[in-house]
Amino acid sequence: MSTSKKMGVIQLTTVTAINMMGSGIILLPSKLAEIGTVSIFAWILASLGATLLAYAFSVCGMYGKKSGGMGGYAEYRFGRAGNFLANFSYAASLIVANIAIATGVVSYASYFFGFELSPFEVCAATIAVLMLAASISFGGPKEAGRFSTLGVVCVLTPVAGLLLAGWYFFDPAIYAAAWNPQDLPFSITMRDSIAVILWAFLGLETACANSETVENPTRNVPIAVLAGTLLAGFVYTVSTAIIGGLVPYQQLIGSEAPFGLAYAAMFGDTAALIVSGMLVCSCFVSLTAWQFTISEVVRNGASLGQFPSYLTKVNRFRSPYAAILSLVLIQSILTLSTMSPTLLKQFNVLINLAVMVNLIPYLLSMFAVPALQRAEQLTGRKAKFTNFTALCGAVYSIYAVYGCGWDIIVDGLIVAVFGLIIYAAKTYRVQPAPNLATYPPFHIHKK
Repeated sequence: MSTSKKMGVIQLTTVTAINMMGSGIILLPSKLAEIGTVSIFAWILASLGATLLAYAFSVCGMYGKKSGGMGGYAEYRFGRAGNFLANFSYAASLIVANIAIATGVVSYASYFFGFELSPFEVCAATIAVLMLAASISFGGPKEAGRFSTLGVVCVLTPVAGLLLAGWYFFDPAIYAAAWNPQDLPFSITMRDSIAVILWAFLGLETACANSETVENPTRNVPIAVLAGTLLAGFVYTVSTAIIGGLVPYQQLIGSEAPFGLAYAAMFGDTAALIVSGMLVCSCFVSLTAWQFTISEVVRNGASLGQFPSYLTKVNRFRSPYAAILSLVLIQSILTLSTMSPTLLKQFNVLINLAVMVNLIPYLLSMFAVPALQRAEQLTGRKAKFTNFTALCGAVYSIYAVYGCGWDIIVDGLIVAVFGLIIYAAKTYRVQPAPNLATYPPFHIHKK
């Protein structure tokens, strides 16, 4: 590929930021309203932690030679079992995360159309959205890439409008009143915010760009990943803070369309409906991209022998249809099992579980960074700095695990143990009974 056709650092930075902003922002202001606008400090900490993770992943992406994505990175230190566990956990987290994204689509759609849905109707609508998104994935990667352009426009327009016009309508009194409504200790507000906020950065690992598509990758990939993650963190932090000064926290708590409320406060109900419609579209487009992504993760794992071989099947558009159909079936069952009286409660359960399970491959990858660099003969000050960032990223991830709560931690550990059991069952080989005829005769020696 000629240099003129490769991405520059600005293009790569934009792509990195957009990957994280597709659907992570739409319901978080409602969840964080329960904690208060004091959560702005958690946004700052989470942005720094996500940036450290992103930098370490960018180095892994540039120099790691083993296949399997994060599983390949984990293999440098934890062997084939680490490879399997990382990919299994990542696939499980994306299954749950996609259900949460579909819940967000249903949430904004119900606001847009003015529907009041029962818990069963919410589940049925969520399953229908998952199926529709998966059906678009049958068109293959090229069609999925074209469709994603629409989502970029639909998510950036409302966010840009809020960043530009929100300050004019911002009321410091509303923001101050929402600072810490439950009067919680600062450490508790940070703990309760951090795991929820990390959901917004889910997908930063996809920023590990292919060196063949980027100009001067050794220099530009780390810069773009750092800048892209910081840009996404800035947009998340500022937009959430602005909404906190536009809408009283009593209205935000439990709201199924916080951006809609914000635009209603600024420009009226018509603007709120338009914005809600755009966010429905952006969230759905993001879901189609993630549905295709998880099917590719599973297909790649199956090609490595980690999952059943039938999951490697693709159609004439190179879409892994067998994996897509299997995953939608699993997602439908899980959607019914998480049925809740409110959309926001269901969303909260799903994102906490998705974050917890996703942190398993994050931790495996971060702890494997020193071994990866030694194996690829990376030494010097840059290698030491990368090891330090990986260690800080691991500490941040452990803190995020703590913030998920013990119930979610136990669920995540169950997923990890289940993955290890599957790996042990796949690799276990029954040893054949010895053939006694091949042994020399047994003699009894007498004194």
